[in-house]
Order: sequence, then structure tokens, then C-alpha cells
Amino acid sequence: MFNGKIALAIIAVAVFAGSTFSAQGQDKELRNNWTEFLDYTVIGKFDLAKGYAQALLDSNPDPEKLLELSKENLQGYQILLRARENTYDAELADLSGKVVAIIEQGRFIRRSSPAIIAEEVRRLSGTERGWYIAVKRLRDAGEYAIPFMLDALADTTRENEWPDIVRALPQIGRGAIRPLAAAMQTDNVTVKSEIITALGKIGYPQGQPYLKYVIENDESEDLRNDARKALSRIDPDSLQVPAAELFYQLGEKYYYQAESLAPSEDVSFANVWFWDADAGKLTREEVDDDYFNELMAMRCCEWALRADAGYGPAIGLWIASFFKAESAGVEKMPNYFGARHADALVYATTAGVEYLHQALARAVTDKNAYVALGVIEALGTTAGEKSLLYKLGPSQPLLQSLSFPDRMVRYSAAIAIGMAGPTEPFAESPLVTTNLAEALGQGPDAEGAGGNGWNAEIADSYALRAAETMLKLASTRNKVVDLSAAQNALQAGTKDKRSEIQVLSGQTLAYLDSPGAQRAIADMALDTGNAADVRVPAFDSLATSAKLNANMLPEETVDAIYELISSDDTDPALRSAAAAAYGALNLPSRKAKDLILDQAKS
Repeated sequence: MFNGKIALAIIAVAVFAGSTFSAQGQDKELRNNWTEFLDYTVIGKFDLAKGYAQALLDSNPDPEKLLELSKENLQGYQILLRARENTYDAELADLSGKVVAIIEQGRFIRRSSPAIIAEEVRRLSGTERGWYIAVKRLRDAGEYAIPFMLDALADTTRENEWPDIVRALPQIGRGAIRPLAAAMQTDNVTVKSEIITALGKIGYPQGQPYLKYVIENDESEDLRNDARKALSRIDPDSLQVPAAELFYQLGEKYYYQAESLAPSEDVSFANVWFWDADAGKLTREEVDDDYFNELMAMRCCEWALRADAGYGPAIGLWIASFFKAESAGVEKMPNYFGARHADALVYATTAGVEYLHQALARAVTDKNAYVALGVIEALGTTAGEKSLLYKLGPSQPLLQSLSFPDRMVRYSAAIAIGMAGPTEPFAESPLVTTNLAEALGQGPDAEGAGGNGWNAEIADSYALRAAETMLKLASTRNKVVDLSAAQNALQAGTKDKRSEIQVLSGQTLAYLDSPGAQRAIADMALDTGNAADVRVPAFDSLATSAKLNANMLPEETVDAIYELISSDDTDPALRSAAAAAYGALNLPSRKAKDLILDQAKS
């Protein structure tokens, strides 16, 4: 008879065997689905291929096991990549893309595993063959290996490992540069020296500004000498370039997404590295890779300003980078910004005009509508005429924006200039009128809208702002921006479905010395289809027009106003406004006589 211990042992063996057989069955199923998917894809039987691909995905495969299968069959993996780009069968391409994503997830898990990395760092101090194997695996880990290697170098109990780690550090390659650069803030002189040496041996230009910063700022003469040697190894000419300029150049490369700076493609995020001075360790923030380059450009600009507080170009690039980061459409900015971190427009609004024009000039050159729009809105909020028409070298960025491909940029530029009330003539002034007139008549259609999400709300906003701008230009009798070219648009505005646009259009037309302008105002005032809150201001505008330009109305229009005034059915407010306009027309005495006698009782 079995005792209790034996019974438990038998149950444990049975459970283990069952789980083993289950795992083996799952592995067999995964391998079968993978193989059949590839085979049917190769022979063009896509319906069957898609079935096996879907079965593979439905099985919720272990990413690392699927990665192993892809490594076993490199030719099959290439077939998978080609299937992902299949333009004839969108469903097959989509399924293939999902399979690739799982493989990449496995690759990331494998290379970023703390346990595996820590083990490989210790393996460096084993046999020579073990060192080479460990280096290969740590190179695969890339940036994730650096914190473990630096922690070991800072640990005096592991001093016997240091020579092997130091020898391996530059072998990690380009992926090591960002965390190594962040770790340059360590106060451990020994570790910092090894970081400097490693950056020199890795040899990529992105390490140059950090090395030059040490040369210019570090208190240790030994570290400054180490940095000179490392920088000479990368590019001796960069010794003559200030650190601020080198950081700025690196920031521009990030801004324009240089391929050599791209993060790993096996995940949908990238890492921004920081040095935690209190803990004496590297930390990282995962950020969306859609705006990683822009965030890194901003950090480079910040370091440029640390190197030289007067290095102005870094401010312009920082502002452009921040707007460009926001344009990625990611709902949440990175955690290291903090909950109270302001948005790009706040920083742009408080920045000097020179820096805003630097950012705008870049956006105009790049045809980046989002950046241009943000900078122009900031300029329009704070800048006056001289600031708006600022010259940056031979060009004036805001005036160039009047011809920008994106209409929102053009309209914003025209509104900013118009609201500033320019007093000095400039060749592009007709473009201000053209863009204001065009903005006034915009609707919610998407045609020609550019990439900034044109919709009915935005159309209404621009129409209203354009109308307000034209009224300001007209009422201040601005001599630089000629609104006569906008008369047709303003006359159309008096018939707009939006009452605010109607009223503002009429008020602006009142300042134009034109029979057509005055008649359009009168037509709006007399139109019974318009509400009283449109007709009363229209008569007020007609009075203004008459006072400024005298009567230019045809006889039949004057008679219609007369009838409105003389009718007992007319709303008192409307009647009063019409009477004021009628009087302002300064009509012949006969008309006034008729009005008086018509109301007489006897």
C-alpha cells in the first residue's frame, strides 16, 4: 500500500509529465503553424497561409520561442518580411506584420533581460572564449547593458572584474553612446575616465559634444586630458569647435532624424537616459518613438545652453523641436516633463523675437506647417510691427509665411501682421489682404487644408479673426495694407450665414470709399431675412459709411429705407437705427420734408 509521500510524489511526477507533454504539444503546434504559413506563402496559396498565420496568432505564442524559430530559418524570416510588404493581399500583409511584431518583442525581451545581462557582465571575467561570447550578447543588449557595466565599475567589491569590463565597454558600439553620455555626470572620476575613453574608442560623432564639454568645464586636469585624447581619436578638428556648437549640430541631426541616431526598431518606444546623482545610477524614461528625436534635439539644445548661456541658436532650435514633438499627436508628454510642465506655446510666447524667427525660418524652409503655425501664433501674441517684420539675414520669415503652402500658416501670418498695424510699407502687403480675404470666406471643407486638421470650428475661427483684423486695419485707417482688394470678400461676408461675420464685414465696408461697399451694407440692413441683431448694426455701419463717404446709394434703396422708417410696424430699435443712417446720408431737403409731413396728423 502506498504511503502519503509516495502518493504525493506520483502526483507531482504526473503533473510535471502532463505539463511537459502540454508544453511540447504547444511547441509542436507553434512550429507547425509557422512552417505551414511560410510554405503556403511561398507557393502563393495565400488563403491557406492566412489561416495558419491566424492560428499562430490565436495560440498566443511565446515571443522568445517564435524568435528562435525565425533564427532557425533565416530564409523563412525573409519570406515573412516580404509577406508583410505584400501589396496584393492586405490581409496577408497585416497578419505577417503582427507575426513580425511578436518576433521583435521576443528579440527585445531577450536583449533587455536584467538577469541575462547581469550574467553576461560576470561572464566577461571568465575564460577568453567566454569574454567574446559575453561581448556578443552584451552588444545585442546595446544600451540596456551599460547600467550594469557601470554599476560593476563603481562597485569596489568587483574590482577584479574591472579590466575585462573596461575592455568590453567600447565593444558595445553605437547603442552605448546615449547612456554613456548621460553617465558623464558621475562624480566617480575612475568611472568617468573609462566612459570618456570608451566614447573615444566607439568613435561616433555623437559623443563629441560631451567630450568637448568635459574639456571646457571639468575641474580634473586628468579628465580634461582624457577627453582631448578621446576627441582627437574621433575628429581632431572638433577640438577647435565650442561644445555649444557641437551640441547644436547634434541637436539638428536629431531634429532631422539622422539615421545614425535612430533608436532600436524592435519596440515602439525609445529611451531617454538620465543620471540620478543621489543614487549614482543611470535611469531611463521610455518615450514614444514618434517624438524621440525631437526630445533628444531639445536635450542637446539644453546642453548647448549649459555650455554657453549666450548661444542663441539653441533656443530657436529648442522651440522648433518642442512644437515638432507636439505635432506627433501623442496625447501625453514624457513623465520627466512633470505635471506642471508648460506646453510649447507658453515657452514660445515668452521667448525673444529673434529666437522665434529662427524657429519660423526653419519651419518655412522645411515646410513644416505645425511648427510654423505655433511660432506665428506666439509672435502674434507678443510682437509688434518691428518684431514681426524682423530680418533674419536676408530674409523675413513672417513675410515668407504669407506664401506658405498650408493655408492656416498663411492666414495666421496675415492676421499677426494685420493686428500689429504696420506703418512702414513692405512689398508683400498685398498678400496680407489676399490671405485675410480668403480666410474670411473659408468653410469647413478639407481641400487644400494642409496637415493641421482643418474643420468647421477652425474655419469659423479664422473667418472671425480675419474679419476682426480687417476691421482694425480699416478703423485705424491703415495706409500700408490696402483693403480695397478684399471688397468682394467683404461684400460676400454681408451675406454669410454667420451673423458675426456679417456684422464685422459691414463694419469694415463702412470705411471703404466705394458705392458697391455702401450698397452691400444697405442691402444687409434692409434684408428681412436677417435677424435684428444683424440689421441694426448694419444700419449703424451704413451711418458710418455715409458720414465718411457721403451718400452713394441708388434712389430705390433710399426709398426702401424711407418706407422702413415711416412704417408703424417697424421694430423701434430697427426704426431708430434706420433713421440715424437716413439722416447721415444727408439727403436733399425734400426727403426730410416728406418724412416730416408724412407723419403729420393734419
